[in-house]
Amino acid sequence: MAESFPSQFSSPDHSPGFLLWQLSNLWQRAQREALSPLGLTHVQFVLLAVTAWLDKEGVEITQVKLAEQAKTDPMMTSQVMRALESRGLVERAKHPRDTRALVLSITKEGQELVKKAIPLVEQVDHEFFSRLSAGKQGSLVEMLKDLVSEA
Repeated sequence: MAESFPSQFSSPDHSPGFLLWQLSNLWQRAQREALSPLGLTHVQFVLLAVTAWLDKEGVEITQVKLAEQAKTDPMMTSQVMRALESRGLVERAKHPRDTRALVLSITKEGQELVKKAIPLVEQVDHEFFSRLSAGKQGSLVEMLKDLVSEA
C-alpha cells in the first residue's frame, strides 16, 4: 500500500498553483509560436514592449525600473536587454547621475518590431481567453491584478 501523499489537495487539479502553472505553459507555448517568426522570445517581447511603453510615457528607463515594471529578475533583465541591444533593438547608455545604472531606449528598429509583435500577442490572448465569457475574462483580469499588486 502506498504511503499517504503529503498534500492538502485531493488531486493536482485542485491546486491553484498547479493549475496556474499548466495554464501558463499552454499560454506561453501559443505566444512562442506567434513570436517565433519575428525572432523574439516571449520574455524579449515583454521587455521590449515595456521599454516602448515606458519610453512613450516619457519615463527615464533604467534596467532596474524595467525589471520592477515587468516583475522580472534584474539579472535576467540585464541579459535579455544585452541580447536586444546586440540586435539593434534597444540602446543602453551610462546613467548621467548614477554610475551603476544604465539608461535604456528603444531604437526605431525596436519600435517597428514591437508594432508587428503586439497584434500577434494580442491575437493569441484573444483566442486563448475567448473560451471564457467577457464577464469571466474581466473577473480574471481583476483577480490577476490583485495578485500582482500584492506580490
